[in-house]
Amino acid sequence: MKTAADFDPELLILFDAYVHGAIDRRGFLDKARKYAVGGMTAAMVLDTLSPKFAEAQQVPKDDARLKTSHVEYPSPQGYQTMRGYLVRPATATGKLPSVLVVHENRGLNPHIEDITRRIALDGYMAFAPDALFPLGGYPGSEDKARELFPTLDQTKTREDFVAAANFLRTRPDSTGKLGAVGFCYGGAIVNLLATRVPELLASVPFYGGPAPLADVPKIKAALMLQFGGADERVNASWPAYEAALKAASVRYEAHIYEGAQHGFNNDTTPRYDEKSAKLAWERTMAFFGKHLKA
Repeated sequence: MKTAADFDPELLILFDAYVHGAIDRRGFLDKARKYAVGGMTAAMVLDTLSPKFAEAQQVPKDDARLKTSHVEYPSPQGYQTMRGYLVRPATATGKLPSVLVVHENRGLNPHIEDITRRIALDGYMAFAPDALFPLGGYPGSEDKARELFPTLDQTKTREDFVAAANFLRTRPDSTGKLGAVGFCYGGAIVNLLATRVPELLASVPFYGGPAPLADVPKIKAALMLQFGGADERVNASWPAYEAALKAASVRYEAHIYEGAQHGFNNDTTPRYDEKSAKLAWERTMAFFGKHLKA
């Protein structure tokens, strides 16, 4: 798979705008034509940048070390009934600490399911809700998911994630020790959850927008914030967020990975930065171990 170094940085920024809905597919293809060289078309450029789920999968869906299922949970303040992907170590007999996994702005795609399995292999009960469940669930296409996502009522969807956190924390097979990790949109949700779920112990947002600054004093969790050094859009909000965290005496640590793009942890796309992603993941799992397994 090609890496970020194989592409013009401006093209990656353009792709980021497409991923986040700032431009549509037609707009991306129009602007990407100037990067289509060596016999490539703009459509081929987009295909090269798009996720390669099967190639990047680290833990097979049928891995015998894990027990997986899709379970529904109530969300009375949100879309009423929601569903997520629940993964536990197959040999676990007692209660487990739990980690909520929050997806990007395309719903519960195969990449997030793979991350959920990776976390479970470290001895956690991991749960990844699908915000698109009220619309039929992740549709199997990133383009279709990107079209569906803006049609969600985000007030309800935020409540769905709050409900998911409490559902996971209070399950009879949970120790009650809860962590959360999210990516991009999911990073922003994880920041929000830290203000809404006082029982949350450890929160790790990857390149996510800040929590509402007025609500920062409500945060009880320890935070580990992961940023790509080249992610100007998200990083612009960090100084004000850090000032609010300091003023409220919130426990936090922040890591900025020099040269890494937004989405650097996503190993299904060329924005993946292997060195930064591995270090960020090692830090994340050590952070969860410290706060959820002690």
